[in-house]
Amino acid sequence: MAPSWMQLLIVLIVALLLFGGRGRISSIMGDMAKGVRSFRKGLNDDEEADSEDKEKSESKQSRHLSDDKMVNVTPEKDKSKTSS
Repeated sequence: MAPSWMQLLIVLIVALLLFGGRGRISSIMGDMAKGVRSFRKGLNDDEEADSEDKEKSESKQSRHLSDDKMVNVTPEKDKSKTSS
């Protein structure tokens, strides 16, 4: 059963009352777009800060390795274990 013109008119009037008519919907969508834009900008700022911190820590690590003597980090075989 398809909605009649009277039902469509009632739905249209209710929608206009809820959203306030002209300009209200576009302002809501504009505010939503601003929110999404600021959210994306915040994500990009966090990624840039993380990459800068990572670069700083890598440069500190490489400096420490060049200052210290080389260390053998190869694990030795445990001689106390017996083979079965």
